[in-house]
Amino acid sequence: MLELNGITKSFGGRRVLDDVSFTVPAGTLTGFVGGNGAGKTTTMRIALGVLSSDGGSVHLNGSPVTTAERRTFGYMPEERGLYPKMKVLDHIVYLARLHGFSKADAQQRSTALLEELGLGERLGDNVETLSLGNQQRAQIAAALVHDPKVLVLDEPFSGLDPLAVDVVAGVLQERAARGVGVLFSSHQLDVVERLCDELVIIAGGTIRAAGTRDELRALHDANRYELVSRTDAGWLRSEPGVEVIDFAGDYAVFEADTDQTAQRVLRSALERGDVASFTPQTPSLAQIFKEVIQ
Repeated sequence: MLELNGITKSFGGRRVLDDVSFTVPAGTLTGFVGGNGAGKTTTMRIALGVLSSDGGSVHLNGSPVTTAERRTFGYMPEERGLYPKMKVLDHIVYLARLHGFSKADAQQRSTALLEELGLGERLGDNVETLSLGNQQRAQIAAALVHDPKVLVLDEPFSGLDPLAVDVVAGVLQERAARGVGVLFSSHQLDVVERLCDELVIIAGGTIRAAGTRDELRALHDANRYELVSRTDAGWLRSEPGVEVIDFAGDYAVFEADTDQTAQRVLRSALERGDVASFTPQTPSLAQIFKEVIQ
């Protein structure tokens, strides 16, 4: 398990990270979300040892991370860092060789990995001829070729079409199933919510929420309901203990201050006409994100 404890960092007198603490359990996908400038990239670079912190510590399985252990990490920066004139397969083989693999082993694992990522037909093409999405897949291969124990990815789904997202997601899920701890940042909250076991939300350099999906949903469950009736639902606006979140004629999403209020609303809706549906709503990651960064 990768642990960050009390990480602080300032640039030019401005504190950009303040007491950042969270864990990346082995065998899990941990989504790291926040707006631009929230501190995601700085945090990940400190975890990798690329950047030093002003305070705090980074531990792996309970002990301070050593330089040798960091060599077993895989990292994909947001900025693409591949050599554009190199052939795709040659590039990944070269990186595997830098990690100490024999030429034959490097060739075999690089080929298998690129095929797994859907680049099997582009092995002999120069990197610069690939689309941005395929360059992204090659960059992910570069982070994975040495079978890292911990994987840190900065915006791995950026520029990928939906099919490519599914391919990359499948690869990351398979690595997590092997016991790899995967930390990745993304602005695509729907992808994060679908894939991740653990979620960490950062804003203004501080951690605003962290936990499993179910834990965060339970914590931010605001007695929210969706009502679809066959009559106009505008009467909800005057109901005591009710806050209407979304409204469109016979459709409304509202929050009730108590379960009893919600049941009263349902009875009132039934008295006014047929109710097509009345269902509790589980808060989405997007809704939780908006709530915790305000």
